[in-house]
Amino acid sequence: MNIHPVNLKKPLLIAAALCLASSVWAQADEARAKKIANGSCFLCHGAHGESTSEIFPRLAGQHAEYIAKQLTAFQTGQRKSTAMADMVAKLTPDEMLALGRYYEQMKTSPQEANDPPLAAMGSYLYHNGNRFSGVPACVSCHGVTALGSATLPRLAGQLSGYIHTQLKNFHKRERTNDNAVMHAVVEKMTELEMAAVAEYVSSK
Repeated sequence: MNIHPVNLKKPLLIAAALCLASSVWAQADEARAKKIANGSCFLCHGAHGESTSEIFPRLAGQHAEYIAKQLTAFQTGQRKSTAMADMVAKLTPDEMLALGRYYEQMKTSPQEANDPPLAAMGSYLYHNGNRFSGVPACVSCHGVTALGSATLPRLAGQLSGYIHTQLKNFHKRERTNDNAVMHAVVEKMTELEMAAVAEYVSSK
């Protein structure tokens, strides 16, 4: 069977047009995300998502889908924060995902542990858990290198103080989203174990 050249060109032209349209939309999304980030987010999270305050998380390198999920949770009140609720009140789902993609592509730089012995203890707990108290290994969800996934946060390179605070919030059930799973993990952890894990993953 002979296929006319014109019939071959048509699908190729359609595919090219779709790719071009996708590229244009991607550029528009990135421009919008950059405008939002530079207008509001940088004050707390840094110009490149490199927050230096343990109150605010680093967003650089975090998974786009996870960032969008957290922004949605702040907007709906599933995750409580007066400051963040105001920031995300008018964001659309597309803008939240665009912001996620904007920060996801930013580079991260590993930090040396401030307390190497504490980080060493955290490494053991992260990879093995504590069989005596029943604390599960973090590696089973967040991965060997603490990079997480689209639905689970990247912990590598995050500020240790921020992670420690979030673990305590989960323990007290003050973190109002993703609480069921994380509460089961941290309910058996001691304050020292939380600090150790936080110190370890911050240096990854």
